[in-house]
Amino acid sequence: MGGFLLSFLSCHMRTSLRRLTVGALVLLGAAGTATAQTGATKIDSLAIRKIYDEALARGQSYENLRELTGTIGGRLSGSPEAEKAVQWGKITLEKMGVDRVYLQEVMVPHWVRGAKEKATVKGNKGKGLTLNVCALGGSVGTNGKLRAQVVEVRSMQELAALPDEKVKGKFVFFNRPMNPLYVETGRAYGEAGDQRRSGAIEAAKRGAVGALVRSLTLAHDDFPHTGTMAYDNQVTKVPGAALSTNSADELSQLLKADAGLTVELEMACQTLPEVKSYNVVGEIKGSKYPDEIITVGGHLDSWDLAQGAHDDGTGCVQSIEVLRLLKATGLRPERTVRAVLFMNEENGTRGGNKYAELAKAANEKHIAAMESDGGGFTPRGFNVEAPEATVRRLQQWQPLFHSYGSADFSAGHAGTDIGPLKGQAKALIGYECDSQRYFDIHHTAADTFDKVNRRELELGGASMASLVYLISKYGL
Repeated sequence: MGGFLLSFLSCHMRTSLRRLTVGALVLLGAAGTATAQTGATKIDSLAIRKIYDEALARGQSYENLRELTGTIGGRLSGSPEAEKAVQWGKITLEKMGVDRVYLQEVMVPHWVRGAKEKATVKGNKGKGLTLNVCALGGSVGTNGKLRAQVVEVRSMQELAALPDEKVKGKFVFFNRPMNPLYVETGRAYGEAGDQRRSGAIEAAKRGAVGALVRSLTLAHDDFPHTGTMAYDNQVTKVPGAALSTNSADELSQLLKADAGLTVELEMACQTLPEVKSYNVVGEIKGSKYPDEIITVGGHLDSWDLAQGAHDDGTGCVQSIEVLRLLKATGLRPERTVRAVLFMNEENGTRGGNKYAELAKAANEKHIAAMESDGGGFTPRGFNVEAPEATVRRLQQWQPLFHSYGSADFSAGHAGTDIGPLKGQAKALIGYECDSQRYFDIHHTAADTFDKVNRRELELGGASMASLVYLISKYGL
């Protein structure tokens, strides 16, 4: 999930709609009318059971992910690894024997991290302390060692209230933690994300030399979390770095004892000229309505600190698996189904924008677009961005998913890469899985293949394929 903040406002809507949905589900189940209202029948229930049986007995998502993460690893846009991932995606889809596989050219940013970042606290009392740090994506480097005092703040408003002399020439240390009281971790991520996204801009406006940002996670550990940050061309570009939560807590305590301490930061990151890359697209033509399209996708790029397993290798292999499950079960879709491996979600959304641009230019008719970018954890259901009537229509299928634990169909943020299709597709749908562990590893060196559970991953692919099957059969 990347580099752009989740729409946490939608979480409030989802909470209310979820309450309504539970009540509605009980009533619909008692009346036995949910499937009749959409034309769904016992045949559909059996078809979905067939999809799940295939996924759980012979699913290929896990092994595809093992290959992607093990042979290629991290796949930052513009890197040689990202190019290898494009070829891997193309070959994997071709081997499945889908009707068509092709690439969509797109120019992407090329930011490189360089040598491992270093940060040390230098105090007047005692010896220095090493901090766990990483550059935020897109940051400028420090041009050698950058040493300055530190001013700690918990919000943009707190920074704005400080006099200039308290900020000028210092690092601004944004130390607002994610709110642990929210059950929905995406909401906490969204609310805390402004400090990562625009902290360096606001710090530079006040004359600071750089921004240090508490990592966006509820975990207390030594893993710094990277992620995209922004610059304003009208404001001096200063380095932006993330501290692990443990290091942020340590720095905060040290500042209480010695407000005059300094931090020495060294980062060699830089932005290089843009690079040509590609979205990877595979499709099965619809048997009755080939001009009506259902897109399902994840983003092929990842950050460079680890293997990009949950973010978003899982979304890519699940999208590929949707096509395989439809083929393997003989459930030929009536509408065209496309699996899209989007490039550059993490630091630019160039792939998502290009896909929507080409779809509009070709006057394509998108029925729905689905995205998986929340990890490969236990399925819970789907978030839907669509008119209220369309949301209700999708919710009528909930009883078919109840026994699989993925019957939560709520209004909410669907995804970054499919977002540009808003206005073209009737519904944008985000695959929703259990989020409690996601931000422990999100954008860190811990996002590795061993953190993915085979059964949870395959269940997610089956959930996605089942909803695609229904939309393909009945439309929206």
